[in-house]
Amino acid sequence: MTTHVFIVDTNTFKYHLEYLFAGTGAKDNYIDFNNNPNTSLNHATENNLVGMIADSQRIRKGDFIIFYLQQNYSEKVWEGKFYGIFKAKEDLSFLDNNDPNQFLKQELIKSLTFRTLLEPFEIYAKGVTEWEALDEIKHIQSPNQMLWSLIYRKLKGNRGNTMITIYESERLFKLLRDKNNRQTLSGYKFTFNVQTQEIKQDNTTHNYTGRKEKINILPRLIKKYIDNKAFETHLQAYVVQNIGRGTNKSLDNSLLNGLSFEWLGNEVSCGVGMQRIDVMLSLIKGNIKIVLPIELKSIEASTDNIIQIQRYVNWLEQYYIPNRISDIQPVLISKKISNKTSENYRRIIESFKQFNKNNNRCMPIKYIEYELEENNLKFQEIRY
Repeated sequence: MTTHVFIVDTNTFKYHLEYLFAGTGAKDNYIDFNNNPNTSLNHATENNLVGMIADSQRIRKGDFIIFYLQQNYSEKVWEGKFYGIFKAKEDLSFLDNNDPNQFLKQELIKSLTFRTLLEPFEIYAKGVTEWEALDEIKHIQSPNQMLWSLIYRKLKGNRGNTMITIYESERLFKLLRDKNNRQTLSGYKFTFNVQTQEIKQDNTTHNYTGRKEKINILPRLIKKYIDNKAFETHLQAYVVQNIGRGTNKSLDNSLLNGLSFEWLGNEVSCGVGMQRIDVMLSLIKGNIKIVLPIELKSIEASTDNIIQIQRYVNWLEQYYIPNRISDIQPVLISKKISNKTSENYRRIIESFKQFNKNNNRCMPIKYIEYELEENNLKFQEIRY
């Protein structure tokens, strides 16, 4: 199961706890392209919103949810803190669009557009400080054991919902348990005490009665596909939303091969620069774990794709594998190349074979193509 970290302030945290939901916002933007091929938004704004949709659609029922309370000197929050542990009550986030009818908008003093209902798992009163989680190294044996997903998030910012790896969540959960002497709060009613900066039990019942609109990015993706415009962010949102859910069997068959995944991530930071793995999975095959760094392309494959995939593999070998022993299965998903006899296709296949030869410690690149068929994407693994 994946652990998702949601960013909150003292005001929003109170309502998240009382109404048992987590959410991320889109400032003053109204999502006009949900289940709709067209939009009035500019390209940059649309892509930013679709990126947030991708983050929201990675959530699966039973996933863990942690809240991160941001530092705010005016509210006497001298350093950021992590609180939890909650679980997602259902698959995927839903949409409550930015308009006057958005649930709790006035109370939150901001628009939280993508929302997830929660249930308590292990609720601890005290939060773990950012310094304790990210800077304290007395129990760290190697740099790769640090919580790099959260460190990268801190360096790059601008993500209200960040996933962390299984080994990172295990470490963060232990810090929470130790901080609270393993004493949990009971019940299902909670609120936030701003003065003590602790979660506390509440006697008041708060029912979540907001709208729960299903998110569907496919019509907009198809429109951009037909118009021959870039749609990699939309493709990421589509893959993350549908993988493993039986909604696109060709996607499941080509990526999962009948296996189940234990972890799902998108925009997985793999360096202090801007390198990010589009989608990443951890599959279970008996006693073996297989991690899949997936590069997505809205255009046909090229030999340049190998450069990015190589960086992903190098990072995984140094930072991920020492913490969670796994086989590495690199994956490239790109638009279908119709002419399989062209010189360009031959060069692409040769680049795959050269990569496989240079990286004998990981599995050969899995190459998957997609095309539009009957108003949906059809994925197919290409044997080479």
